[in-house]
Amino acid sequence: MKMNSKKRVLFVCTHNSARSQMAEGLLRHLYGDRYEVYSAGIQPGKLNSYAVAVMKEIGIDISSHRAKSVREFLGQRFDYVVTVCDKAKEQCPFFPGGVKYLHKGFEDPASYEGPHELKLEVFRRVRDEIKKWIEETFGI
Repeated sequence: MKMNSKKRVLFVCTHNSARSQMAEGLLRHLYGDRYEVYSAGIQPGKLNSYAVAVMKEIGIDISSHRAKSVREFLGQRFDYVVTVCDKAKEQCPFFPGGVKYLHKGFEDPASYEGPHELKLEVFRRVRDEIKKWIEETFGI
């Protein structure tokens, strides 16, 4: 498969700190031979350390990722623009350059307030939900 025959995917979330980062890492890990993957946020924050930790547990290193603004990708063409949180879908219902738009809202694990172990459990659950959805949507 030629490099330029890969479909381009952009995952969009509010802060690009957890859900969209995990989605980017998962799609690249599972189907990187078919997809060129990116993620961005409407109001980019900082990469969430819990997201990094739960991804590392399944052998995917996203520690070098950084939160990026959707503005960095303006003018680029994407085969799929995927919003992974409801707020991003509301604030960014249309991305210039997107061919197909998908939305799948996932709970925000970063909003969970609680003990370290329970917070890890929430991140693991959301990670696994994202993985299952990616397999069902892009693994065809």
